[in-house]
Amino acid sequence: MEELHRPRGSWLQPLVLLAPSGIWLLLLLVLPSLIIFELSLVADIRPGDVVNPNGLKNYIRIFDPLYLQVIVRSLFLAFGTTIICLILGFPVAYWIAVVAPKRWRNLLILGFVLPLWTSSLLRSYAWITILRPSGLLNSVLSYFSLPTLELLNTSTAVLIGMSYSLLPYMVLILYASLEKLDKRLLEAAADLGANPVEAFLKVTIPQILPGIAAGSMLVFITGLGDFTDPELLGGASSMTAARLVYNQFLGATQNWGFGSALSMTLILIVSIAIALLIKFGEATPKR
Repeated sequence: MEELHRPRGSWLQPLVLLAPSGIWLLLLLVLPSLIIFELSLVADIRPGDVVNPNGLKNYIRIFDPLYLQVIVRSLFLAFGTTIICLILGFPVAYWIAVVAPKRWRNLLILGFVLPLWTSSLLRSYAWITILRPSGLLNSVLSYFSLPTLELLNTSTAVLIGMSYSLLPYMVLILYASLEKLDKRLLEAAADLGANPVEAFLKVTIPQILPGIAAGSMLVFITGLGDFTDPELLGGASSMTAARLVYNQFLGATQNWGFGSALSMTLILIVSIAIALLIKFGEATPKR
């Protein structure tokens, strides 16, 4: 009956509302992705060459052990950053959302995300100042007669820089989930004889599992495409997929076809991660 009384042209209302964002996505996401996909089918194409898609040679080239090593390293850095951010961010988010007084929570969150107000380039250079052989870290270690560390231009330095840059995102998402935590279930678990560890594993974690999944996926996807930290902190020994794509388009090799194939591979990995997030990130925990 409701459909009979629906005014004519009502289907245009959602279309009008979605049109601006739809056009934006079409022009800046869909069409560029299609162009990149077309270029990825052309072997050894360079600026000015005629685009003539002729096969999957660029994708087959990705399976070369050298390039596979780069992709595996990128996945390792992104996954490692996600684990570090989750381990460091969860206690902070839990303390702000559950333990800290309510009147201070907004101020604490604001203070924790203040580093995001500065350029990622400046944050990376700050870590160079800290981690270089004559930097702040080694100066402190030398003062206490401890052995110095050679961290700059290593994967460890990249993990440190990426974790520092992405930690606020993890904290914000976990805080949003923990703020909605039903404490009555924790009280019920305690009344039934559950110790704090059991209550945490069986009550707290299931409630905030969507937040953990969302924060982990956000950090993983952002870390996978990070260019600044690996470039400035990792050196030549920490080549990542993002840096490899940059080299193919703007470096000395100028192989746009192979760079496009690498880009499409990263897009596929990110799409799989988003699909997993949609499937498991919005699941309602069982009670």
